[in-house]
Amino acid sequence: MELKDYWLAVRRRWRVIVATVAVAVAAAAALTWQATPQYASTASIFISTSPSDTADAYQGNLFATQRVSSYAELVGKRKLAERVADDLGGDLSPSELQAAVSTSVNPDTVLLDITATDPDPVLARDIAQAYANVLSDEVAILETPQGKTNALVQASIVDNAQVSSTPVSPRPMRNIGLALVLGLLAGVGLAVMRERLDTTLKTTDDVASITGAPILGRISADSSAVRRPPAEVLADATPWSESFRVLRTNMQYVEVDHDQKVFVVSSSLPAEGKTTTAINLATTLALANQRVVLVECDLRRPLIANRLGLDGGVGTTSVLIGKVHLRDALQKYADTELWVLSSGPIPPNPSELLQSNAMEKLIGELRDEFDIVILDAPPLLPVTDAALLAARSDGAIVVIRHGKTTKDQLTHAIERIEAVDAKAIGVVVNLAPARKAGRSYGYGYGYGYGYGYSSHPTNDVSEKRGRGTRRRNGRKPRS
Repeated sequence: MELKDYWLAVRRRWRVIVATVAVAVAAAAALTWQATPQYASTASIFISTSPSDTADAYQGNLFATQRVSSYAELVGKRKLAERVADDLGGDLSPSELQAAVSTSVNPDTVLLDITATDPDPVLARDIAQAYANVLSDEVAILETPQGKTNALVQASIVDNAQVSSTPVSPRPMRNIGLALVLGLLAGVGLAVMRERLDTTLKTTDDVASITGAPILGRISADSSAVRRPPAEVLADATPWSESFRVLRTNMQYVEVDHDQKVFVVSSSLPAEGKTTTAINLATTLALANQRVVLVECDLRRPLIANRLGLDGGVGTTSVLIGKVHLRDALQKYADTELWVLSSGPIPPNPSELLQSNAMEKLIGELRDEFDIVILDAPPLLPVTDAALLAARSDGAIVVIRHGKTTKDQLTHAIERIEAVDAKAIGVVVNLAPARKAGRSYGYGYGYGYGYGYSSHPTNDVSEKRGRGTRRRNGRKPRS
């Protein structure tokens, strides 16, 4: 990853970073609040010798400097702790005293500091002072030669232990600051890791790395628009309807050599919005006075009839098995030029029906009668129906869900299409973020509503001029 990629990862995953920092700071604050305050007290000891002249003083100082480290080790021994415990009255065990005391030696000096830590500041002072007294006596014993009365080395207490009024731990500001820094580092690392492991499709480059098919449209999330009738919501001037007008405009540049076009609308997996896209695309095309038919080919999970408020008892299945004539199965949707062929009864062998000669004949009849045929097909990865339908059409429109469909899923979906010598004519990004998504997917037209996309104003004018020129006066098409 380049530096720019790290910055983009931080921008896209800023919520992860904020959450990590918040958790780290909250944990540090909780631990700090629950921690028992600890007080420290320090006694200082000066190690010296008794020189007879200047030369002896220099040698004695070197000797004392070397001895200081040994005395620091002596403080941690159990024998000294037992003597300190006796001096303190036996309330504390030697093990507790060993855990409460520590030593430090100032470099290149003969000063030894003994520090005791305890929740009680008075007891901390008593422990440090007792250790200083016992160590001073112990040094005198150890450094007195046998048969002599004077010790060669003396340990003099130069700074008695004092009662401290300020705890040495916990330190709230230090803990919170450290948690903030560590949380930030961990958050950035987690954000970058998630970005590297995230294979979902979010940008134009992500799609372009999988397929050369163009992005025909980007549909933003609008839960209220999905619940309303398509003919009603698409007639309004809303960002939702405008996104489908952009898709309709881009569809004009697909298969320009064909006057009558057949397109399969599918996705990699269920729940990516293929049926919603197919319905609204077909309705938008019909609102532009094009003769459009929407055919439900997802015979396993039919949804179109329920979405459009039509009769789902007769449809594609009925026509394919020869029970109903095509013109009797078609239903007109609202006051539009959209005709709908719903699924009909759910068959036990959907794949056989969709791969039959009867299906090929049905597509041919619809191509002859309508300007545009939209086939709502099953998802590409669970079954092969959509790929086989794409081979009989002018191509497939693959719907992906922003931030949900992965690169592998789209790759396998495109491979399914190409395996039957069909082609993906374009990609539609569904449920894309409403803000900044225009830059991600290349829409930068600055639409007046501020959503970053627009159709050319002349498109609507031309559609109004052509309205009614091919109206079929509510009659069902020939068949």
